[in-house]
Amino acid sequence: MEQHGFHFDTKRCTGCKTCMLSCKDYHDLDPSVSFRQVYEFAGGEWVQDQDGLWRQDCFAFYVSSACNHCSSPACMEVCPTGAMHKNERGLVCVDDHRCIGCGYCALSCPYHAPRVDRSVGHSVKCDGCSDRVDQGLAPICVEACPLRALDFGLMVDMRKRYGALADLPPLPDSGQTAPNLTITLPICMEKNKETVLAQGFVRNKREIV
Repeated sequence: MEQHGFHFDTKRCTGCKTCMLSCKDYHDLDPSVSFRQVYEFAGGEWVQDQDGLWRQDCFAFYVSSACNHCSSPACMEVCPTGAMHKNERGLVCVDDHRCIGCGYCALSCPYHAPRVDRSVGHSVKCDGCSDRVDQGLAPICVEACPLRALDFGLMVDMRKRYGALADLPPLPDSGQTAPNLTITLPICMEKNKETVLAQGFVRNKREIV
């Protein structure tokens, strides 16, 4: 098995959500289901000093997140029927015929990747657009991104090209599931990591499906 995965570049992402919408359109998803989410992570404050001057340490960046096809997938560990499995590319997929829609996968995944789609009666999730990859094409989210903030390929190549970093708020600790993901940090994390970690929070919680 040759493990495939994603790279995400926060320095390029503008939060346009084209990746999310193109995925919903390509997979004809119900409005209540999204395979990819875009988080707006922001924080900081304005402070007026004794001379009346205003200073600020505000920051904001976007994080596009989907299934990271982990090397230790929590969804596979709890699936009672074996419906959650890895294919020959290392991409975590759902066997529609074996899934009973129990929802354990959705509850266990720290990235909230699997969803139970009640309209079809089983769990659904990003499979890395395996049908497109089989044809030599990129996943639809990667192809659709106007700023080329997403990339996809063999993780050996991804890590050589972009490094091995896979941790960035608001994503969970990569040590939990060993995600096959690499991330280019935003400038604010490079300059003032402590402020970002201490003051940052998700600003668009109501948008997250």
